[in-house]
Amino acid sequence: MRAERRSVRDALRSDLPAAHVGLGVTVVALIVVASFSGPRWTLIITGVFAGWFILAATVIRIGSSRGWDAIRRAYIATFGWGNWI
Repeated sequence: MRAERRSVRDALRSDLPAAHVGLGVTVVALIVVASFSGPRWTLIITGVFAGWFILAATVIRIGSSRGWDAIRRAYIATFGWGNWI
């Protein structure tokens, strides 16, 4: 059971370069959305990502992390999905 959990954790783990890729893809997607639908949907999507980042930073800050480590972990939690592109 532990080996299975460990393998799943390792498969789902993301890091800072993956978060940079996720941020880049998000920016490109926002540019495409802005060019086709205007600023309304772009601001809505940006607000969703900003809200998720603030929520993640708050939860991580309440936990154990402080300062830049909390920001880095929230950044990875928000954009770490770039690992799977």
